[in-house]
Amino acid sequence: MRTPVSTYRLQIRPGFTLQDAAQAVPYLKSLGVDWIYLSPILTAEQGSDHGYDVTDPSAIDPDRGGPEGLLAASAAAREAGMGVLVDIVPNHVGVATPAQNPWWWSLLKEGRQSPYAQAFDVDWDFGGGRVRLPVLGEDSDLDALEIRDGELRYYDHRFPLAEGTYTAGDSAADDPRAVHDRQHYELIGWRRADTDLNYRRFFAVNSLAGIRVELPEVFDEAHAEVVRWFRDGLVDGLRIDHPDGLADPAGYLHRLREVTGGSYLLIEKILEPGEVLPAGFECEGTTGYDALADVDRVFVDAAGQGGLDALDAELRGGQVADYEEMIRGTKRRITDGILHSEMLRLARLVPAGAGLTQDAAADALSEIIAAFPVYRSYLPEGADVLREACELAVRRRPDLADAVGALLPHLLDADAELGLRFQQTSGMVMAKGVEDTAFFRYTRLGTLTEVGADPTEFAVAPGEFHTRMARRQAELPLSMTTLSTHDTKRSEDTRARISVLAELAPEWQASLRRLQKLAPLPDGPLANLLWQAVAGVWPADRDRLQSYAQKAAREAGNSTDWIDPDEAFEAKLAAAVDAAFDNPAVTAELESLVALLAPYGAVNSLGAKLVQLTMPGVPDVYQGTEFWDRSLTDPDNRRPFDFGERQRALAALDAGERPASYLDDAAKLLVTSRALRLRRDRPELFTGYTPVTATGAAAAHLLAFDRGTSSAPGAVTLATRLPRGLEQRGGWQDTAIQLASAMTDELTGNTYGPGRVAVGEVLRDYPVALLAPVA
Repeated sequence: MRTPVSTYRLQIRPGFTLQDAAQAVPYLKSLGVDWIYLSPILTAEQGSDHGYDVTDPSAIDPDRGGPEGLLAASAAAREAGMGVLVDIVPNHVGVATPAQNPWWWSLLKEGRQSPYAQAFDVDWDFGGGRVRLPVLGEDSDLDALEIRDGELRYYDHRFPLAEGTYTAGDSAADDPRAVHDRQHYELIGWRRADTDLNYRRFFAVNSLAGIRVELPEVFDEAHAEVVRWFRDGLVDGLRIDHPDGLADPAGYLHRLREVTGGSYLLIEKILEPGEVLPAGFECEGTTGYDALADVDRVFVDAAGQGGLDALDAELRGGQVADYEEMIRGTKRRITDGILHSEMLRLARLVPAGAGLTQDAAADALSEIIAAFPVYRSYLPEGADVLREACELAVRRRPDLADAVGALLPHLLDADAELGLRFQQTSGMVMAKGVEDTAFFRYTRLGTLTEVGADPTEFAVAPGEFHTRMARRQAELPLSMTTLSTHDTKRSEDTRARISVLAELAPEWQASLRRLQKLAPLPDGPLANLLWQAVAGVWPADRDRLQSYAQKAAREAGNSTDWIDPDEAFEAKLAAAVDAAFDNPAVTAELESLVALLAPYGAVNSLGAKLVQLTMPGVPDVYQGTEFWDRSLTDPDNRRPFDFGERQRALAALDAGERPASYLDDAAKLLVTSRALRLRRDRPELFTGYTPVTATGAAAAHLLAFDRGTSSAPGAVTLATRLPRGLEQRGGWQDTAIQLASAMTDELTGNTYGPGRVAVGEVLRDYPVALLAPVA
């Protein structure tokens, strides 16, 4: 198996095609990247920028460069000695425009007789033999139907007509409503999706329909093009999107490993604290959210928790936030709202012998899912997780004890449809209830509410961090690490700046109070979230911040939401954002805050970047983040960036120019390029993991580790942590480390050791250092 030393994620889209990726390879090679990492490239919904709405898995998207584009990108990578990793989407396909998806079009046209009927996960009996499509404004909108060009039309929506259901010119068949009633699908009001849908989706996205890749024939057809990539030597590894949605993730990975010739596989799996990958998963690890959480927290000041907790309680009217109860509520909001169709489908599968009504079963199932501590159980391995969730559900709702007891044996049966579907559903509820709701409500420190993280873990001490890294080296040495992705709520540099608030709790409390007086927002926790985000990315343009504010408020769902937006509240929210630009007092307050945060945030950023690039695992660099990148949640984090600017800056560094200060873009580029190059060119320096102990007054402000072994010293990483506290302490003073041999800093070229070395001397120019044994 060929494995990567590092990867660089490229978002392939109509505006940046596979041919563009091929053109970028020489720069990425110079940067030190080992493999290019491509977002989904199969044919997707026209105009899609992300590519996760695949409409035709049999072909590479012509708008993304087509097969010739992959050939060009792969050839460029091969010429540079680099590998290719591609993101694939096995759980679902895009059905927003039925005519673009031949599988879905066939299903709608031919119903159960379609050759693709088995590919989709449809509860035909519940729909009366028809697929329910929630596209109408109201059910009464059937009057707006018309028949045109041999299709049923609803405004811009096009649907096929089954054979024999319409003959042009036949007045008896000219009533569009009557024709509609003869189809294998039923158009319903969009609000009915919450309760009446009868096909499995990706989360609550009606335009993404689940497919059944657990069936060999469906797997084969859905992966024929992917298999060709490996047969033709175009691709070296795959990133698997949303494996928790699959009926049999372990079986899927086993089959994928077989058909790709034992290739490198990563899964987009969210691991909760303490959770490990199931032993039967044939993959090298995850896409790195677990690593991101550890890196973030080692740069957060634990001493700031009390002050930020107090501020959070103040903003909640004196109420202390109970995160466990919060996520129980947000999960129930999802099970009783946008995913209620899925809960009702589970309830319909409960055997009659259980003695439960459908409503009682749905209530109990929802409470069990709300008690889940992880995204999914993997039966039989996860049986204890399921039992513990049932016990917690009963403690919370004693009235459900009999119902939960009746359900448990059926949920433990992994071979039964109820047990299988329950496993597919729990992750959907976790993602929507926690990541997409609670993370916008639990707002004391935005750094902590990132994908794959437990926001109740405020900080990680260096000793615990070292323990986790040693475990990662021993158990998941080929798992990906990351700091930013296309799905992170905030980019790495935004979080690094927000983390400084833990060192400045009193100052932040005073600043937020002033902002609330100048631009009042009648939702204290949301105001906390909003102004942290604005400070994290400032300066930013108005449209970006308005878009983020609206999305954050609607995701939180406390003062407004997506289904029924509160116009009055959203007007106040928009006014608060506008005030950052239009009210001189607000602008001054914000700029004063940012001036305080920015230098310390840059120290955190460089430290996090160097640690992530040199710690155990395969580091990924998200496109453009070799420069400062202060982005918010998608689509903000998918904005275009300038490769040419980065290429010129890298050439200048290689010509001997040095950043004017650690605040420059070039400083982050220096750290990124030198770390990537060292890992690629001297892999023998990254084979182990040992903490490096500092002595002296400021030892707690240094995070340091040696990636060598007891017999062979490796690369040594030094990173400053808690920079405000370090400054107040008076700097590094007598803090020192011991070096066993002479080592050169890859960032400055200076050589140190062997013996005792003053940390302040090594970190004189930059707040980080990467030391390599003198060759």
